Amino acid sequence: MEMVLLTAIGVGGATLIGSIIGFSFKNISHKFSDIILSFAAGVMLAAAIFGLIIPSMEYGGEHSVFVTIIGVFCGALILNVMDKALPHLHNLTGVDLEAHPEKNGQIDKVILFVMAIAIHNLPEGIAAGVGFGTGNVSEALAIAGGIALQNVPEGMVIIAPMLAAGIGKGRTFLAASLTGLVEVIGTLLGYFAVSLSNAVLPFALAFAGGTMLYVISDEMIPETHHNGDKFVTYALLIGFSLMLLIDFYMG
Repeated sequence: MEMVLLTAIGVGGATLIGSIIGFSFKNISHKFSDIILSFAAGVMLAAAIFGLIIPSMEYGGEHSVFVTIIGVFCGALILNVMDKALPHLHNLTGVDLEAHPEKNGQIDKVILFVMAIAIHNLPEGIAAGVGFGTGNVSEALAIAGGIALQNVPEGMVIIAPMLAAGIGKGRTFLAASLTGLVEVIGTLLGYFAVSLSNAVLPFALAFAGGTMLYVISDEMIPETHHNGDKFVTYALLIGFSLMLLIDFYMG
């Protein structure tokens, strides 16, 4: 349990570390932002496939493929519903939109982006916690390590858009901290859910994998590849390859 708690703090803390770094790069270029996010997408893609979906099939028994497929689609659909239900919480930003009406659309976009990060941090945390339910600590640590790794650039790219929209440094840092806290909660939820019943492990693994695939496909790849820059494609491949190495040597 102690290792799970430390892992939860580490996974959530990675977002916070990235956020602190982000304050040092207020004028981060859009191209560099695309590259690091694409790298993170590659890390997530490998983690979802090798750390979640394949193990789901291995632990699923006779009809494992159907359990895995259903879990993947359930994860994606739940995240889709949550994403569509996001409210526009302008009052939490501290920005006077009457004095700065030109920031209205920008604020909407920033809030949705940060909320999307928070939403997918929950199942990511669950994925990290569920990994310990397999009983393979090295595999669980590899999953958590991959998630933590991609949380650093995520934390970095949260900062600049919020500051550019006129949101204060204090609220910006608080928002980044809360997205990390969501991941800590998710990790503990995932661990306790699987500990209660190993029967839910295959579905839980696939569910978490489905949420990660949804975020990669619906948000990260379209956002980073819209300019057609080939560097972001190679960044994704590098992130994917890095996770292959982690899985090979730690699995």
